[in-house]
Amino acid sequence: ELRISPKNAREVCAAIKGMKLDEAREFLEQVIRKKKAVPFKRFKKKLPHRRGLQKAAAGRYPVKAAQKILSVLESAEANANFKGLDVENLRVIHAAAYPGMKIKRYIPRAMGRATPRFETLCHVEIVLGQAEGQG
Repeated sequence: ELRISPKNAREVCAAIKGMKLDEAREFLEQVIRKKKAVPFKRFKKKLPHRRGLQKAAAGRYPVKAAQKILSVLESAEANANFKGLDVENLRVIHAAAYPGMKIKRYIPRAMGRATPRFETLCHVEIVLGQAEGQG
């Protein structure tokens, strides 16, 4: 349960899927520094074009989502190291984000009314595996 936008998390996960572990880490660090944009394929209404994108023209810099997913990626790397896998040959085999639980809050208004304010949390799964042809 991460407190990030599920839409941004979905696009970041789609961007790092299939990358080597070092490439994915470097990509996420560049997104955090706003040097490289994440291509947005689904949630791209009224998004400007960003230079340097190959997979899509529209993109954003989801810094908070990139920070949290980078921490999940480092945790997955530590798990793989603990299991005895070669960290140099790891690749992101599966990366997905799903909407999680909703935190429900209400803002009191005039005349006894209240406005709901819901925040959707996010589930992130990352699976690392050996790069093909590496044994």
